[in-house]
Amino acid sequence: MARERGGAPAPDPAQQDREPDPHDVARQIVLRQLTLAPRSRAQLEDKLRQRDCPDDVAATVLDRLTEVGLVDDEAYAQMLVRSQQAGRGLARRALARELRNKGIDPELAAETLDGIDDESERERARGLVAKKLRSMHGLGAEVQTRRLAGMLARKGYSSTTSFAVIREAIADAPEHQPD
Repeated sequence: MARERGGAPAPDPAQQDREPDPHDVARQIVLRQLTLAPRSRAQLEDKLRQRDCPDDVAATVLDRLTEVGLVDDEAYAQMLVRSQQAGRGLARRALARELRNKGIDPELAAETLDGIDDESERERARGLVAKKLRSMHGLGAEVQTRRLAGMLARKGYSSTTSFAVIREAIADAPEHQPD
């Protein structure tokens, strides 16, 4: 095989005039995306659409990669929920929004989120509040409550859970104990 300068193989003259196979191109795009990070089928479809891949070719390639297990929305949803809970402390509502944004089927998202129990969510909220309270020493109870409620709301916690956890944490804080 002839080589060009720089060590790259010289293009095959028989291949130069032919269009690349759209299935091969689509497969390469999907595999490259999956190499970067796990992705949902909807995200991969969007990427192929951005690259002007015909819908029928995209469907064929994604169906095949789903068959062999490289594209698995159920596993992706479970992985996303675990990582977002552990890393960012997100609650069920915020996780549902994340799954929706990633193109996960609503039924699959609901099924995945059913595995989250209320007590573990409350414990996660307690941990977030305790961590944040350490950096709020010296502020008034009202200011701490407002800031903590805002933080938990952004992470998808209900107001009921948020205020119960915040009330407990502030009542237990040494700086708010009566002398």
